[in-house]
Amino acid sequence: MKPPVFATLGCRLNAYETEAMKELAAAAGLEGAVVVNTCAVTAEAVRKAKQEIRRLSRENPQAAIIVTGCAAQTEPETFAAMPEVTRVIGNHEKMQAETWQGIAAPDLIGQTEKVQVDDIMSVRETAGHLIDGFGRHRAYVQVQNGCDHRCTFCIIPYGRGNSRSVPAGVVVDQIKRLRDRGFNEVVLTGVDLTSWGADLPGQPRLGDLVMRILRLVPDLPRLRISSIDSIEADENLMLAIATEPRLMPHLHLSLQAGDDMILKRMKRRHLRDDAIRFCEEARRLRPGIVFGADIIAGFPTETEAMFENSLRLVEDCGLTFLHVFPFSPRKGTPAARMPQVSGAAVKERAARLRATGEAALARHLAAEVGQDRVILTEGPRLGRTEFFTEVAFDRDMPEGTILTARITGQDGARLLA
Repeated sequence: MKPPVFATLGCRLNAYETEAMKELAAAAGLEGAVVVNTCAVTAEAVRKAKQEIRRLSRENPQAAIIVTGCAAQTEPETFAAMPEVTRVIGNHEKMQAETWQGIAAPDLIGQTEKVQVDDIMSVRETAGHLIDGFGRHRAYVQVQNGCDHRCTFCIIPYGRGNSRSVPAGVVVDQIKRLRDRGFNEVVLTGVDLTSWGADLPGQPRLGDLVMRILRLVPDLPRLRISSIDSIEADENLMLAIATEPRLMPHLHLSLQAGDDMILKRMKRRHLRDDAIRFCEEARRLRPGIVFGADIIAGFPTETEAMFENSLRLVEDCGLTFLHVFPFSPRKGTPAARMPQVSGAAVKERAARLRATGEAALARHLAAEVGQDRVILTEGPRLGRTEFFTEVAFDRDMPEGTILTARITGQDGARLLA
């Protein structure tokens, strides 16, 4: 039996869902197929998906090529038109056992509909595909999917649907199982994590979920939160930041820009001062907390002065880890119809933003030298501190354990211990 080949593009959530699809495909007895889980965040992401499909088709000439993910959801006709593609399935369909049972039936390949993509906006529940232990030493737990917001640059709500939350009891039970299997760190993930709970009875907030996990799984050493929208941080989340040492002191913020006019044109829900105020308050509650952030360079209508506001945000918010996106117009979004910044300017601004981010990271690394840090080992000589800073060890360490080590130096990209 030849197992299927899976290729994942895009976000951590896609990687999580690929692991779930592997289980569904194995249970259905699928053999020899190639499954490509696509990303739709930019036009470049769609181009890369097509490129990957062609490459995998050349390497697996007899295999059925199954395309799914956000790009398949938003542009099913694009992929159905590719001669290499056997089947296109949507983001909801890819999490259904019956979908994979249908694909695995040899007499159905090529005889059923090529495109199985329904209206993602009609989906009201989270797929029952929670799996135990995505990640070797750090477990990622999906607690939310979809997004109710409509930022002008973003196609993702049309790929993921509206926001849906996994009930707190289900999340806690899964984390207990992960802890029983030896995981020392769990990361909560979602498309719009701070919207968790809005569709559940009583409308609990993300902070309520965090406090509940820490209370009901007392032997979990480390809990992390992935990307959040700081304007939606609730009272209990701030309380957890202040009082719960097991909640790791690292937050990745969806900031996108540091200029008020650009933020309004993006249809974001915060202004520049809101972002700065959040970082100051979180740092007051948890001295030493570090922040990462997404920032887009060259959004339509962005002037040099507006860009400078984004550049200064790195220092004003005290950001450490920067994820820079050169703006690329996404067909079907309002931003694609706005006056565009020239490609050369976008590229140049992205480079300056990255350089600023690299300088911020260098300052953080330098400040860590000589400190004792608690590190989760991810490999024999690799780990991450409480602040999610990468550490290289000078000798082999037991994997998946938490240990304290002295930081002896840094190489510009990571710490040495």
